[in-house]
Parts: sequence; C-alpha cells; structure tokens
Amino acid sequence: MGDTDGYAVSAEFYDLLQAESDRRLAERRFAGAADRARHAILDVGAGTGIVTEVLLRTSGVPVHAVEPASAMRAALLSRLAHLGADQRARITVHPEPLETAGLTEIADLAVASNVIASLDPATRRATWKAIAAALTPGGLLLFDPPPDRLPDEPEPAIRLGPVRVGPDIYSAEVTRLPHRGVLRTTFVYRVERQGEVLREERETFQVWSAPAERIADELDAAGLHLVRAPDAGLMAARRPAA
Repeated sequence: MGDTDGYAVSAEFYDLLQAESDRRLAERRFAGAADRARHAILDVGAGTGIVTEVLLRTSGVPVHAVEPASAMRAALLSRLAHLGADQRARITVHPEPLETAGLTEIADLAVASNVIASLDPATRRATWKAIAAALTPGGLLLFDPPPDRLPDEPEPAIRLGPVRVGPDIYSAEVTRLPHRGVLRTTFVYRVERQGEVLREERETFQVWSAPAERIADELDAAGLHLVRAPDAGLMAARRPAA
C-alpha cells in the first residue's frame, strides 16, 4: 500500500478482467455493514474503486478512499467521474499511505479489501495502528486476512478472462510461487487478435502469510479486538467504545 509506483502494469487490465467478480464479492461482504455506518467509511487501499463504489451506493455517509498507487488512483478517479454528483460529494480521495495520512476518528467503519496480505509485517502493524486511530470509538474494521501459511510448492495457475474488446481478446495467467518467505504472485497479461499475441505484459506482487493468532496479537497491540465477522472469508475487529 505504500508503493506509489505499484500496479503500473495491472491498472490497465484490472477492471476488464476482475471488476465484475470483485463487485459481487464486495456487495456480499460489505454492503450490510456500509448500510449500518452512521458517521463515515474508510476504504483502505481503494484500488480502482470497485469496493468504493459499492460503499457509496449502499451507504449515505462520507467515504474516505485511501490509494497511494498513482496508476490505481487514476482508475479510481475515472470511476468516480461517472458517478452522480451526490455520490462524488461524499467521497474524499487520500493519495498517501494510510500510515502517513494522519486520519483521526473519521469513520465508524473501515474496510480493507485485498490489501492486508500485500503488506510486509512492519507495514501491516503500522496499518493496524493507523486504522485504529482513524476509527471512532466502537468502530468496526472488516478485512480479508492473509494466508495462514505459504504453500510448500507452486500453486496451479489461475486464468482470468478471456474478455473480448472489439477484435481483441484480453486474458491473464496468475501464478503463485513461494520464494524466500513470501508468495510471489505474477500476473501475465496477454492481448491476442486472430490467434496472434499482440502484447504480453507482466507484474509481480509479494504476499506475506500470517496465522490468525499473530493477526489477533497485532490487532490487540494496536487497540483493536477481534469480533465475529459477517462473512466466512473476512476477519473483523472493533475499536473498544470509550
């Protein structure tokens, strides 16, 4: 989340290949909590704004979208440009990493979707503290946790797409390889026309594992306490009420 040059390759392809599945997942996981928010919502690592749009549509409160990666922020702002004026009036985009944004008690709900696993341990711990500071007393955090452990062997490749745009076919192959204590996740994007590859681009990200017990300890140290999550794929924590 602190890398402003990250996603320089993936931003071009992200929405085309992943937006619909990400939107359905966000609606299932976050819409209910967003509807119950009464102060504001913090979107940690907003990316291209898929989750942000769901939060805006299913709530009536301000939304703070934190996205330091310039390529993803460009896509986020393009998405916001197509929303209604009433929704744009409720959104604030923060271009710096959350741990340096200085946000204090601004939201009663924080959402971190597809973010925590991409943070190295030191940044992850700093992010918990920044979220705790940004939440009002009693505020709720929802996030998808990192994997408990790294696989012993490379995982089977995953294919995204294909998606047709005019005469061109867009797709991606995702491979995950354990390497020196992290999971190296590589996206290879391809654009094909009439069976020929016009372009091939790749970008690699790192994923850090952490067992649930470690996450619980880190949250506790930051002043957040685990509570029951509304979805089996999420973890939830709450800042104690004053």
